[in-house]
Amino acid sequence: MQPFASGTSDDGCAFRLYISSGCNPCMRSIPLLPQRLMVAGRSLPRMIKELHVNRMIRCLLAALLVFCSLPVLAADPLPSWKSGPSKKAIVAFMDKVTTTGSPDFVAVNERIATFDNDGTLWAEQPLYFQGFFVFDRIRVLAPQHPEWQTTEPYKSALTGDMKDLAAAGEKGLAELIAATHSGMTTDEFNSVVTQWAATARHPKTKKLYTEMVYQPMLELLAYLRANGFKTYIVSGGGQEFMRPWTERVYGIPPEQVIGSGGELKYELRDGVPVLVKLPKVALVDDSVGKPVGIQRFIGRRPIFAFGNSDGDQQMLEWTTGGDGPRFAGLVHHTDGKREWAYDRKSRIGKLDKAWDEATQKGWTVVDMRKEWKTIYPPAR
Repeated sequence: MQPFASGTSDDGCAFRLYISSGCNPCMRSIPLLPQRLMVAGRSLPRMIKELHVNRMIRCLLAALLVFCSLPVLAADPLPSWKSGPSKKAIVAFMDKVTTTGSPDFVAVNERIATFDNDGTLWAEQPLYFQGFFVFDRIRVLAPQHPEWQTTEPYKSALTGDMKDLAAAGEKGLAELIAATHSGMTTDEFNSVVTQWAATARHPKTKKLYTEMVYQPMLELLAYLRANGFKTYIVSGGGQEFMRPWTERVYGIPPEQVIGSGGELKYELRDGVPVLVKLPKVALVDDSVGKPVGIQRFIGRRPIFAFGNSDGDQQMLEWTTGGDGPRFAGLVHHTDGKREWAYDRKSRIGKLDKAWDEATQKGWTVVDMRKEWKTIYPPAR
């Protein structure tokens, strides 16, 4: 130990104060200090004890200041993403558009991010999840329509004959959607979807469909919002089908959900104003319809967009076609063990032309198998 202070009292008594390397002051006097020794009305031993306490406090304060001055390691905002090219591209983009003084700084009111839903925020195999909803509704409504047992496409929907159902084509699918999505009020449809989302389970994973959302994308949505972005869903799926549950699952409120939808009609039923869903299509929010939906409902071009298929290509083109920094991303389904692996030849979520354009233009393509630590959120 090194002496912190030493000296000789008026009556010839020597003293020393030692400080240990652990910043714990201790005293040693040579010889022991007489209790009668007084300095400024206080005994020297008492003064040294006070010095001991004060020094300990100063050491603790100094240690606290040093600790507080150390750089704080921020929590990883994307913990389910591996440290690969996609994560680095996302973080680099975020830094340059949110750093004040950066030449690429983007004002908060212009920070718009759009996301496809099917295959981008939640799974989409072996059938778009809204398709499972349609089939479930057909079975529920079948007792009211005995003719469906022998009439296509209802017969195939009831028996689960996917081959004959596929043969019915878009016309047959449109007929099924009209039968299950129209003729009721928006509030009634909201209740039906809410109940289905809370109970229906995927035939393969046995999870609720809303549990088959992608954990890395949930983190990305939160990361964007923490940095002043407003996040939107722009999906080919049904707008009224998504709105009842997106805020609970994604943190995206219904007014920020854009999707395909039918016409609505205002009515008074028993003196109560309602909106009735009609079988007539108002907007197909897919492919070339996505930029139209963005302009119609948002009124600003996004600076950040994510999709997973050729149906998202035009949204990414529209996003990157503006001035200033832009980000376009595609989720590439490469994980056949934890999810599904598909791209160019898939009937659902085909990724072909958009992939080629991404390669040509340097868009970010996320390799799900290589870059995601986990797929779905942990079980609750």
